[in-house]
Amino acid sequence: MGMAMAVATVVPVDAQNRPATFAELAEQVSPSVVNITTSTVIAGRTGDQGIVPEGSPFEDFFNNDPGGERRSSALGSGFVISADGYIVTNNHVIEGADEIEIEFFPGDGQPSELLPAELIGTDPNTDIAVLKVEYDEPLQFVEFGDSDDVGARVGDWVLAMGNPLGQGFSVSAGIVSARNRSLQGTYDDYIQTDAAINRGNSGGPLFNMEGDVIGVNTAILSPNGGSIGIGFAMSSAVVTNVVDQLQEFGETRRGWLGVRIQDVTVDMIEAIEGLAQARGAMVTDVPAGPAEDAGMQAGDIILTFDGIEIENTRELVQIVGNSPVGKEVPVETLRNGEMIDLTVVLGRRETAESAAFPDPEAPEEGTPDTTNMLGMTLSEISPDMEESLGVEAGSGLVVVEVEDGSEADTKGLLAGDLITEAGQQKISGIQDFEARVEEAQEAGRKSLLLLVRRDGAPRFVALGLE
Repeated sequence: MGMAMAVATVVPVDAQNRPATFAELAEQVSPSVVNITTSTVIAGRTGDQGIVPEGSPFEDFFNNDPGGERRSSALGSGFVISADGYIVTNNHVIEGADEIEIEFFPGDGQPSELLPAELIGTDPNTDIAVLKVEYDEPLQFVEFGDSDDVGARVGDWVLAMGNPLGQGFSVSAGIVSARNRSLQGTYDDYIQTDAAINRGNSGGPLFNMEGDVIGVNTAILSPNGGSIGIGFAMSSAVVTNVVDQLQEFGETRRGWLGVRIQDVTVDMIEAIEGLAQARGAMVTDVPAGPAEDAGMQAGDIILTFDGIEIENTRELVQIVGNSPVGKEVPVETLRNGEMIDLTVVLGRRETAESAAFPDPEAPEEGTPDTTNMLGMTLSEISPDMEESLGVEAGSGLVVVEVEDGSEADTKGLLAGDLITEAGQQKISGIQDFEARVEEAQEAGRKSLLLLVRRDGAPRFVALGLE
């Protein structure tokens, strides 16, 4: 009786493709990589002075200078994209900053001093910002590469540079681990890499082996806040379009089709005449706007946009957003088993979408805003609360509900408590509270100190931020 043998085919790997060193590449691109330092003026406390004595180990938690000001600093990374001083970084690196300073990699004719930077424009949707510095000599810069081309494939070598954990210029190498990752944003197109990325690397470049920028290091996925080999860089395919618009207009101007859409799922195929596979974007609503003007209807399935076959809603949203405002675009839709050819003149998303599609969760007039944070449901003060609680609107946030088992619960917070300060600063609404949480996280603090009043009696409570 014979035995069958299965022979696996081994594909040889050219060892010469593995770089022996990254030194030449690092030396080539490092003069264009910068450290970014931001500072924000924070108002001091206006009362309760002398809570802790000078020199106390708890002094860092309090500002003993009533009515004074202090500065909060943050660190990030960026890179120069033109000889006249345009710099790309993350929006979250510079958001809310009063001052922005740029530090260049030492040597190679680049500035040795800190240079003040002007904010040109930001795009929170892709977390990209453009800055500008003035310098007498042309600056060394790097160029964007094609993140959809060779050099950005899964398995290709990449180099990340930046200012991790505020330790100064640092280089790490790895490979592209995955492509087309989406985290939370509408326009997400992240390159995943195992090159070490940590806090402070935000806004720095991800290079291919040719020295071209194929991504902007933006986020990490980590249970402990440190690098575990899962980092994300927004692809240059997205960034280049955003940067061009920020340089030209100081803001983004994205194309807008004017429809609500959903994915076509496998279980829909049998119910849709003329559709053989689950692809395209099904239109669920057509308000007044470009699509309605072109004759599009609810129930249409968009199969091609500007000659590109559409696989799903995410792809359509990205293609439309990257299209110029005012462009005439041919669109093919499937309607009742027939293909319909339409021509849509794109509007501008930033100015039209909110009017066409009001936020269904937006509070009605007179209804206070609420948020869920740190194990609590918090509400701004409504006129009814002013009367029942004896407090004034804008004097803090009311605890509406406390999550069972949360740290807020174990520390005794109750519905009806009034939070008047967070991080030793007075808060008047949800926006203030969210800003204090973000500042504490960026400063590396593990907890946030709250001033809580119950029946007029104040007490401080520290709640963890992790």
